[in-house]
Amino acid sequence: MNRRLACAIASVLLLTGRPSTAAISEAQLDQAAKGIMPQVITWRRDFHQHPELGNRETRTSQIVADHLRSLGIEVRTGVAHTGVVGILKGGKPGPVIALRADMDALPVKELVDVPFKSTVTTEYRGEKVGVMHACGHDSHTAILMGTAQVLAGMRKDLPGTVVFIFQPAEEGAPEGERGGAPLMLEEGAFDIAKPEAAFGLHVFSTLNTGKIGYRAGPFMAASDRFRILVKGEQTHGARPWGGVDPIVASSQVVLGLQTLVSRQIDISRYPAVVSVGAIKGGIRNNIIPDQVEMIGTFRTFDPAVRQQIIDGITRTSKDIAAASGATAEVEIANDNNPVTFNDVKLTERMLPSLERAAGPGNVVEVPYVTGAEDFAYYGTKVPSLFFFVGITPVGQDASKAPSNHSPKFFIDESGLELGVRSMLGVAVDYLQGAGH
Repeated sequence: MNRRLACAIASVLLLTGRPSTAAISEAQLDQAAKGIMPQVITWRRDFHQHPELGNRETRTSQIVADHLRSLGIEVRTGVAHTGVVGILKGGKPGPVIALRADMDALPVKELVDVPFKSTVTTEYRGEKVGVMHACGHDSHTAILMGTAQVLAGMRKDLPGTVVFIFQPAEEGAPEGERGGAPLMLEEGAFDIAKPEAAFGLHVFSTLNTGKIGYRAGPFMAASDRFRILVKGEQTHGARPWGGVDPIVASSQVVLGLQTLVSRQIDISRYPAVVSVGAIKGGIRNNIIPDQVEMIGTFRTFDPAVRQQIIDGITRTSKDIAAASGATAEVEIANDNNPVTFNDVKLTERMLPSLERAAGPGNVVEVPYVTGAEDFAYYGTKVPSLFFFVGITPVGQDASKAPSNHSPKFFIDESGLELGVRSMLGVAVDYLQGAGH
């Protein structure tokens, strides 16, 4: 190879990040992403108006499966109850990768006034609740459906295989059931065509439209659930000395748990959070009940800190209850969600792909995120990359926007195009060997 030709090839690689012989160009991907957007938005609005809770995504999964079949993609349904796995084999040899989207909604009553507002209600933990895509999974599903359509249209030029994973119950399975990413893997999501890398995204309110957020290494926290049952002795509200008040004891337990992070955990290395999400006890104003139930979550980035918090919750609850003459039973759920870890080498390799999709200066490194994601389970099997796509309108302070899980959570739909472009970018660049 002469020097002039070598310099020309090096220049192309420097500018594009992929070999000059790549069959699928960045311009093709951008044009295809723009072309598919009207359909992506239509899908997203339909899913938003018809939300379904975890392990109950029957309508959503049917639409997904029908769409994938219409593209000539091999489809497997019923994985982890309502999950769908699609296999797209390219026309050229190459690696296998997985792209994942979650499909479930939340038990939240929508307070956003949009034409496709959800009015769905259901029963959750014995109470009538609204159902809303308050975390953006409707957009994730629509983005991946659009990505699948674009890649299927480029099948003959595509090297390798893409595994599309449409996952139920990312927010957790109903009580007494299993689901989500662990069950998807257990039931063979990675066995149909074993990927060597996995990619996923999440729309996020703390970033403005047009921005992508990432972090190499530990990205999102591990999450655990706990239940505390404080038992006292029922008595009349006029004679609290006649029994043992579990409500007062529980109040003290809630406050005591907050000292685990503020006074007992070294948070100079990694953050940690302990939160009580619900507390229930009693039924009448003048009857002190015999017990109070509390449920909550804690978030960690380090196994030693996790164990320290488990020990602290148990010790604090039991000792504070005992000081009031009550007892406390502590249960730590056995469905711990691990840390979402972005493989460092994979992140470095795909960062140029994200930067090309978003444009100069629009890909930002974000701090540790104490929210959790069961995409983390895929990362325990293969090198993985998970990133955020901003959906808060430009000009609005994203730090003050209603957060994911809020009844006022709002998606600027113009941000979804970046979701499609970024998924296409990392998929095609990886398959075509960019940065390898």
